[in-house]
Amino acid sequence: MADTKDKAKAKSAKAKVQAEPKFSKETYMEWYESMKLMRRFEEKSGQLYGQQKIKGFCHLYIGQEACAAGAASALEKGDKWITAYRDHAHPLALGTSPDAIMAELFAKATGCSKGKGGSMHIFDKEVGFMGGHGIVGAQVPLGAGIAFAEKYNKTGKVCICYMGDGAVRQGAFHEALNMAMTWKLPVIFVIENNGYAMGTSVQRTSNVVELYTLGESYDIPSEPVDAMEVELVHEAVARAAERARAGEGPTLLEFRTYRYKGHSMSDPAKYRTKEELEDYKGRDSIESVKATILKNGWATEEELDEIDEKIKERVAQSVTFAEESPYPDPSELYTDIYIESDYPFIM
Repeated sequence: MADTKDKAKAKSAKAKVQAEPKFSKETYMEWYESMKLMRRFEEKSGQLYGQQKIKGFCHLYIGQEACAAGAASALEKGDKWITAYRDHAHPLALGTSPDAIMAELFAKATGCSKGKGGSMHIFDKEVGFMGGHGIVGAQVPLGAGIAFAEKYNKTGKVCICYMGDGAVRQGAFHEALNMAMTWKLPVIFVIENNGYAMGTSVQRTSNVVELYTLGESYDIPSEPVDAMEVELVHEAVARAAERARAGEGPTLLEFRTYRYKGHSMSDPAKYRTKEELEDYKGRDSIESVKATILKNGWATEEELDEIDEKIKERVAQSVTFAEESPYPDPSELYTDIYIESDYPFIM
């Protein structure tokens, strides 16, 4: 059965490249640049972590880039985003400066969280990114709350709330889904199912392996999405956003994706086979978009290589920026704790 599914996936990937493109040249070029930036940024982050220039926890997004790029092209400016601790790529897709994210990884004052959040707590209010969150599943009710605020204020905006496949074991997930559907909140719940909650497969942690069906318990429209194909991600998120803006409530999407690296930089990922990893790399979303661009004559191999080189240079600039930036002053320990500037119980 597994071999049949793998062959079907490979056939589907080939057919996609051969078919007529679903979107414009501009969209494919934007996807290519966006996903390449995510990939190069994460590769450099992993290298710097190995050099101990980045410390603490570090969870890379390599392989999952289409989950962020496809959603970014489907949503509007002013929509809100929230996710867990694998959170470098989402703000990059939204336009956050690589300088600010890299400086945050270096714990520098110029970081997007002033050097006090680190890898797991990237925030950028300007682009609507409401943060990465370190507690598993904690962002799910927060995402519903953000959507509640958008509905209450009648903004017409939606919140897209990402989580890993392990987060659906948390009670907060079910509580948030129940409230979101009861109140018809404009939220898109996204399960980034990369197959493994840390190092344990979905099959070993749940009787329900078709995770999108969990939303059906609350009558939430729910569907699986092959998130190795950026076009399918875009289409699914666009449908969910249209429904949310029409006042019809939440949608649950299960993005079936794959991470090429371990759960975090400390994970050797020995729980999966090399064959499984190589199979997914053969369906790489960046390579698929590249093949579509080349097939339609929208750019040459040399032109795409030039784009890649510029992105590498941009990431290198972000490293220089981070290295040359100062650390936060020790007094920053006492700021950004309470909204009241004169709150009396900090010290």
